[in-house]
Amino acid sequence: MVREILIWPHPVLKQKARPVAKVDDAVRALVKDMFETMYAADGVGLAAPQVGILQRIIVLDTTPRQPDSKPLAMINPEIVGMEGATTYTEGCLSIPGEAEDVDRAAIVTVKFLDVDGQEQTLTCDDLLAIAVQHETDHLDGTVFVDHVSSLKREIIRKRMKRLKTERETRPSV
Repeated sequence: MVREILIWPHPVLKQKARPVAKVDDAVRALVKDMFETMYAADGVGLAAPQVGILQRIIVLDTTPRQPDSKPLAMINPEIVGMEGATTYTEGCLSIPGEAEDVDRAAIVTVKFLDVDGQEQTLTCDDLLAIAVQHETDHLDGTVFVDHVSSLKREIIRKRMKRLKTERETRPSV
């Protein structure tokens, strides 16, 4: 099921997500919905808070730009290592139509549970490393515009409020 993606500055996007206590069928169903939602929105990553669920779950699929990668669901992801530095022009499904340069680590190592509840450790580079950092930021109530100047952030905030108003006043089909 495709879920609605919250538009920043929605208050849920500023809250810290809670760890998942147990990987069960409800968590797997949410992961499935999150993949469907991410693909429908043409994204490479999505965090549960973006669909209004304050749980530490992210889904990622960078295969269009990293053919050797595969779709990943990470439950309770924790970045345990960072190396190097890079700057990437990031966008966000919760901030549609906006993109800004963000400084990130070039390589990250992340520990997480998979959909079977098994602990995994993965070292990521390129777009996957960026996406892991971007989505785990969401779990801590941070969006990519929190990494840019306050002036740019305020301009984007005004555009998102206008977009949200337009969506709310648009007649439903």
